[in-house]
Amino acid sequence: AAALEQLKQRACESVDLNAARLGALSRDIWSRPELAYAEHQAHDALTRFFSSGDLPGAAWSVRPRYLLDTAFRADWGTAAPRDPLRVAFLCEYDALPGLGHACGHNLIAEVGAAAALALKAALESLAQPVAVQISVLGTPAEEQGGGKIDLIKAGAFEGLDVVFMAHPSQENAAYLPDVAEHDVTVKYYGKASHAAAYPWEGVNALDAAVLAYNNLSVLRQQMKPTWRVHGVIKNGGVKPNIIPSYTELEFYLRAPSMKELSVLTEKVENCFKSAALATGCKVEIKGGENDYYNVLPNKSLQKIYKENGKKLGIEFISEDAILNGLSGSTDFGNVTFVVPGLHPYFYIGSDALNHTEQYTEAAGSQTAQFYALRTAKALAMTALDVIFKPRLLEEVRKDFREVKLKEEGQINPAE
Repeated sequence: AAALEQLKQRACESVDLNAARLGALSRDIWSRPELAYAEHQAHDALTRFFSSGDLPGAAWSVRPRYLLDTAFRADWGTAAPRDPLRVAFLCEYDALPGLGHACGHNLIAEVGAAAALALKAALESLAQPVAVQISVLGTPAEEQGGGKIDLIKAGAFEGLDVVFMAHPSQENAAYLPDVAEHDVTVKYYGKASHAAAYPWEGVNALDAAVLAYNNLSVLRQQMKPTWRVHGVIKNGGVKPNIIPSYTELEFYLRAPSMKELSVLTEKVENCFKSAALATGCKVEIKGGENDYYNVLPNKSLQKIYKENGKKLGIEFISEDAILNGLSGSTDFGNVTFVVPGLHPYFYIGSDALNHTEQYTEAAGSQTAQFYALRTAKALAMTALDVIFKPRLLEEVRKDFREVKLKEEGQINPAE
């Protein structure tokens, strides 16, 4: 136990030693925001960072453009004889249209890099090598598209034992119930006609869009409080004197689990179909290719993370606040269905809300550095617990199996 505490101390010292270069990396990404799948400069900054000869200890094996154009992978492993325990830290680095890094993904990248360096430094301080491989995965396009889902499909997460990342927020939480999300695009096809001279010759696609929107408004009374449906009319017609022959809507559907999401999706699609029937339009409903799954909790990882965080002075919100808190969706949810994972949230010194200009400012501030690096220390300490406490690793795997089985039983009851 004393030796493990020493290793944790070594990990924390590593974060402090590398604070300047980590802060510079974060600011570099923050100052050049790039959108999903186009994060070329962020990708280059991170691969340069891990390829640098200035980093302490043995070199990382870096793979740029790993399976996706703007994804990367950096690996470090001891030359131990047996099959290693594989621990991964994830970096996100895509920004938001018009807002820059209003979700603080520059800090996610920094925390992932810092925690990986810290764990490596602790393991390199041992006299005898341990059978551990550390991977850093650069996962693009969290805000739109789902880069982690692409990487799961391509096999990037195969063989990993546990995965860590941390997300900026307004509070500290070892877990928040991020919900499942399904995107849908709806297109109505009608028939154009002069709106004043002979409107009866037309088939009004805008009427279909309006009815669809109103159908959803009526549905809301029967929706669970935890369900969300929000959307926009992307195309509402061309000119007032032409009966619109084409309209397009885009909606996001969210629910706490994939099972509930499928129930909600069916109800919403009926709203779209009935609008077509009532107006005589044809309808095309196209779901997004990458549904975001809900994030599965891992009680064992969360408990250890909180213990480590508290030692560093992190104050966590209450269980009640977690249950009643606001939540979004993330493609990390999909990761938690294939490998045990931890996705805590951390305060960055501002009460500003994510996806606002004020949050962009906070994410690039010096104040945020203290909180981000403290979080990286807690992640590295938690990874050390997993590595050196075999009982804990078993508990983590057991939690993963049980929660996943319960969720998948809900999604595919017949299988």
